[in-house]
Amino acid sequence: MRPSDLRFSSRAFDLPTSRSPIRVTWLGTAGFAIEHEGTTILIDPYVTRVSLPTAIARPLASNVALARRFAPKADAIVTGHTHFDHVLDVPTIAKLTGATVYGSRSCTHLCRAEGVAADRVVDVETTMRGEPVRAEVGPFELRFVPSVHSAFALGRIPFPGDIADCADVPLRTHHYKCGAVFGVELRVAGKRLYHLGSADLLDVKVPRDVDLLLMCVAGWTTTSRFTSRVMQAFTPDAVLLSHWDDFFSPMDAGAKMLPAMQLPRLVEELTREDPSVKLGALPLLGSVCL
Repeated sequence: MRPSDLRFSSRAFDLPTSRSPIRVTWLGTAGFAIEHEGTTILIDPYVTRVSLPTAIARPLASNVALARRFAPKADAIVTGHTHFDHVLDVPTIAKLTGATVYGSRSCTHLCRAEGVAADRVVDVETTMRGEPVRAEVGPFELRFVPSVHSAFALGRIPFPGDIADCADVPLRTHHYKCGAVFGVELRVAGKRLYHLGSADLLDVKVPRDVDLLLMCVAGWTTTSRFTSRVMQAFTPDAVLLSHWDDFFSPMDAGAKMLPAMQLPRLVEELTREDPSVKLGALPLLGSVCL
């Protein structure tokens, strides 16, 4: 299977004529830009895409030029957890755009160490206490939902724990601890979107009847009953697959599908759960409107 075999049509949804569209752009990995009426929400934007040798051997640094090029506008940035492929570029983009960052205590520590103003960082974890937390950004209502990371590393979550000490930034890969994990529901213009940033979930916490589920693929094969749990929990009208690409490959090279993600099997299982679901993926920097 090639990425083009899963191409999510730009005309997958019937667009209303009474309002401006909601534009969803894939930034690669688990990253998305969601725009409506001049407001832009970024979720897990990671565009530096360091090489594998760098990730293994050296501290990681956000590429300012790439951040400015691929994430030029943001009113809010949401981080679902703090592995480097979700959060490395967040402080840089926040400083470039003036966006407010919403994340865990780990995300808060990292952003402040990187020079993001304290009043531009919201510690969602501290106020969550096991229940969803809400925020409003322009026309968007955000709802942060407790979640869990897939345990794909020999049955364990990779780099567990919190980022507590950022005195030695830039950090190495293993210092980007997972931190607290949450999904985010976005309500805007009568539509409900949900970003599932890792291939696992707390079934009782998530919203049903989602119009578009932004679903992370990485780790799905090691999560028990993942496809049935996702489809039964969210009952989505459409599923947009993410985090199936080689994020050590640069943005300009386009998205390269990783065979280990087993996308043909995943598509088969999701379709078996609900034959009517709209299902697909986007090319890197590709968009869909609803």
